[in-house]
Amino acid sequence: MDESLPKSERLCGKKAVEDLFAKGKSLTEGCLKLRFLERADAGEPSRMMVSVPKRNFKRAVRRNLLKRRIRESYRRQKALAGGGKDFLFVYLSREVQPYDVIFADMTALLTRLA
Repeated sequence: MDESLPKSERLCGKKAVEDLFAKGKSLTEGCLKLRFLERADAGEPSRMMVSVPKRNFKRAVRRNLLKRRIRESYRRQKALAGGGKDFLFVYLSREVQPYDVIFADMTALLTRLA
């Protein structure tokens, strides 16, 4: 299994993000909120993006740390997500959670989605 996260699996583009917010559904688990949208091209790999609110973490160092942890936990278990979906992961907690907690919440979200 390929455990990389190439550029083709990153969600970017204004239109794609607007569609995700307009038509997508959401799930919440622990410190993470998942917004997802099924795409028509199911053969393509899933695309993802991460958001950590500046309101909760003023320092960019903290926001970047949390984004790295979320991306890494997704990368390690992206096989659970399947293909042809767009994801937005939003970090909800006001404290910096350890990687184990983020990994467990990610696992719960992706298994609920499958």
